[in-house]
Amino acid sequence: MAAAMSGAVDLSALKQRAQEPAAPREPAAGGDWTVEVTEANLEAEVLEQSNRVPVIVLLGSPRSEASAALAATLGDLVAEDRGKWTLARVNVDTNPQIAQVFGVQAVPTVVAVAAGRPITSFAGPQPADQLRRWLDSILDAVAGKLPDADTREGDEAEEAEDSIDPELAAARDALDSGDFEAARTAYQGLLDAGATGVVAAEATASVRQIGFLIRATGQRQDAVLVADAAPRDVEAGLAAADVEVLSQLPDSAFDRLVALVRVTRDEDRATVRARLLELFELFDPADPAVVAGRRKLANALF
Repeated sequence: MAAAMSGAVDLSALKQRAQEPAAPREPAAGGDWTVEVTEANLEAEVLEQSNRVPVIVLLGSPRSEASAALAATLGDLVAEDRGKWTLARVNVDTNPQIAQVFGVQAVPTVVAVAAGRPITSFAGPQPADQLRRWLDSILDAVAGKLPDADTREGDEAEEAEDSIDPELAAARDALDSGDFEAARTAYQGLLDAGATGVVAAEATASVRQIGFLIRATGQRQDAVLVADAAPRDVEAGLAAADVEVLSQLPDSAFDRLVALVRVTRDEDRATVRARLLELFELFDPADPAVVAGRRKLANALF
């Protein structure tokens, strides 16, 4: 869920515009997992393909040296991973509608899409080692969760199915069914039992994210209006920030809590700061909203 909050945009407009989409692309015999995307093939190459593996969408321009450099680095990484994800390159000069839908403000911009939805994004060049960690975090986050991921044939699919810890599978099932309390209990049980590696990472993130969902969905519907009417009320501000993050308005939530940090002291300030840091953790660290929010928090504190 953390990654799902980050960089979320509405792809429905372009999905409706796509005409006669092709079938989801299979990797070429030579191992090429890179495709050029236009409005005509967006649905097949990004939305549908992302039900099988994550699709990393690179929105760049041939006029941008940074775009070319990032494309080359991502091209090396996608070849290295051999089908764990696909790279979809978009020329924003010739496909401005796609750039608009993804909310591109600068090139290059990279958006990770899984199960038909953007889950995280960043803008600007990145070193290869940081991209490697970013990609690994995405692969870990979507492991076992994509609807068509297990359409592979042969022993590989069977082994992947058999290798899933039954307690982890139960936790995922509870989360998928919307039983947040049961899912949180199951994930916490994995941590209490000493889970390690990818399972521990998923459980830790899920416990944090489910806790947020339970709290945020319990807030009053007019929480934002109440907080706007009482800008120094800590409890009202915390509730409103939850609602704004749940509504995919993290910038508003972060700005609200930073403003509270500026006007509070002692325990109240510590409470607001702790909640803001907690909300940051729901997103990719490279998310522009998080980067801006951390900078504003530092300015408010010092």
